[in-house]
Amino acid sequence: MEEQPKKKKLGFNIIKNDPTDGHGGFGVGALSLDNISPVFVCPEDGEAFVDIGAMHARSAVERGIKFLPNREDAPEGKLYWLVWVTIDRRAEGPYYAGATACEMTVNREARRGYKSLPEHVNKMDKSMKRHIMVDHMDEKSKHLLRDFLKSHNEELWERSSDELKAGLE
Repeated sequence: MEEQPKKKKLGFNIIKNDPTDGHGGFGVGALSLDNISPVFVCPEDGEAFVDIGAMHARSAVERGIKFLPNREDAPEGKLYWLVWVTIDRRAEGPYYAGATACEMTVNREARRGYKSLPEHVNKMDKSMKRHIMVDHMDEKSKHLLRDFLKSHNEELWERSSDELKAGLE
């Protein structure tokens, strides 16, 4: 008896090119995540870094941690900001178009942390729609993020909106 091939499940696709370009068939209207990057900011360690694993909640910060939706259930956690940064292009060149920050805490010893998954998804969407939402970050974290974005690419920073620059001052 011959085995039936397993039916492929339809998963979430990250599409490289414009999904509405041309054919009009499968995949039309799917989101392109090519121009968004997750930047972690840790005020305690004084560092900011990109970890692409955060796109699927598989970053080094998140690995091995059970995240709880209530901040009170995960006390004494180390603060991290996950900032969704979107890059867009205009006539002058590419620039930082969107930046939205989400708070999360991680307690490595207890292997517990706080994170609001709906907030993370909504903030990623807002960043993709070119919103700037960094006002709720603490001052040290804002400065770390600003310095990271400037040092990563000074030209991108210079072409960015005054709203982003003012939000991180």
